[in-house]
Amino acid sequence: MTTEQQTMFDQVNEVLEKLRPFLLRDGGDCELVDVEDGIVKLRLLGACGTCPSSTITLKAGIERALLEEVPGVVEVEQVF
Repeated sequence: MTTEQQTMFDQVNEVLEKLRPFLLRDGGDCELVDVEDGIVKLRLLGACGTCPSSTITLKAGIERALLEEVPGVVEVEQVF
C-alpha cells in the first residue's frame, strides 16, 4: 500500500469512527475492507447486513459523508 493509499484508508477510518455510534445504536456496524482508486469497499455487519434499508444507509449516509470529508473518494461499494 502506498503512502497515499494509506492516508486515504486512515481518513476513511476516521470518518467511519464518527458514524459508527449511529450504526451501533441500531444493532449494526461496518468494516472497512479496502480503498482502491477512490472506491471504498465496506462490509456491513450485524443488523446492517440484513436490513432492507442497508443500501440507503450505505449510499445516503456513509457514502455522502465520505465524499464530503475525504478527498479522492468517488464511491462506496458493499462487499459480502
